[in-house]
Amino acid sequence: MTDTPGWASPGSSEPPRDDVRPPAGSAGDTPGGPGPYGGAYGSIPGQGQGPDGGASAPDGGPQDARGPVAPQGPSQGGWGPGSPQGGWQGPPQAGWGVPLSPKPGIIPLRPLGVGEILDGAVTTVRRHWRTALGLSLGLAAFQQVLEALGQWLAYERPGTVTEIVALLGPLPVELLLGVIAVGMLTMVVSRAVLGQPVTVSEAWKAALPRLVPLTGLTLLTLLIIAAPFVPGSVLLIVAVADGLNEGLLGLGAILLLAAAPFAIWLAIDLSLAAPAVVLERQGVLASMARSRRLVKGSWWRLLGINVLTRVLIGVASTIVMAPVTAVAGFLSIGGDDVGGDNPFLVGLPPLGLLVLAIGGTVVATFTIPLSAAVNVLLYIDQRIRREALDIELARAAGLPDYGSADLADRPTPPGA
Repeated sequence: MTDTPGWASPGSSEPPRDDVRPPAGSAGDTPGGPGPYGGAYGSIPGQGQGPDGGASAPDGGPQDARGPVAPQGPSQGGWGPGSPQGGWQGPPQAGWGVPLSPKPGIIPLRPLGVGEILDGAVTTVRRHWRTALGLSLGLAAFQQVLEALGQWLAYERPGTVTEIVALLGPLPVELLLGVIAVGMLTMVVSRAVLGQPVTVSEAWKAALPRLVPLTGLTLLTLLIIAAPFVPGSVLLIVAVADGLNEGLLGLGAILLLAAAPFAIWLAIDLSLAAPAVVLERQGVLASMARSRRLVKGSWWRLLGINVLTRVLIGVASTIVMAPVTAVAGFLSIGGDDVGGDNPFLVGLPPLGLLVLAIGGTVVATFTIPLSAAVNVLLYIDQRIRREALDIELARAAGLPDYGSADLADRPTPPGA
């Protein structure tokens, strides 16, 4: 699979403006123009100069700065001078003279509402279930096997050391699996937006060169988000070592509570860095700066959509896992140690661990691609709003005439 065209960030020397969507008629919106998107897909076949020195449409018709100009005449009808009787003129349009947005793939190519982002994520899984679910199933099953093996070790050899190993041992592998899932699913969603299928092998080949910087980004992001909690955690450790010093315990708790909002702010501010690493082929630090520019001015909106997504996924996961956990607990009755004095509550007999692993695999198979798809669609939505990425996506999807209308005047859907 070749690199998906049109994802490169604007190539101008100054950062993209965060408060203005470029009009469709700017030079950068023409294929081969000098602007930030120029030449991404080459020139449109047949496009050239008209007899008067102006641009001509691919079919030889007139064209202005925004694209082909539809001829005025009785055949179109309309409320205007081109209509012999002042009748309705022009093709079907949405709103007051605004062209309908094309939808080559899972989303319409315009600023998205909250419902459209969630629907796009679900549609990605539904239309590309072989790739999305097959990929997440393999990764989720491997992750659950690692966790089950660790917990089985804690069950067979109870003790604080083995319990800590059971909890922390699988984390590095799970982190790597998460990076692989994000990288490959980002490629799946980016192709789904264009209405193009992608296989697991194609997604792997496209994501493989970006896994190293994506891993570095993931580790650095975790460290940055965890940094605000360090002072409070240190005070709690010192308080425990000092015989539960109440003053230090209270101060540590206050610092941890104060760090939570700051950590959330950092998490949202850097939430769009992963798609930038994969799709724009940015470096780690450049992708973090890119995310901050895209999030600027939309922080609360992104926070709300992320919270809503996690609440919906959490509720669905709880509905599925509640009976699974009950069955695992019932099968574990009569074991040597079903929790007991175990402070980490990881000691379950093998049959209970198997049931939990199966349930966890089923839940993760659906939640992993949905979460990844929502994040990628948020990234695409922000670029559509600020950089007119929809024009490039439409051309990459085979709609070269898209953008002939002034996209800056398009209405934003309710809830967007």
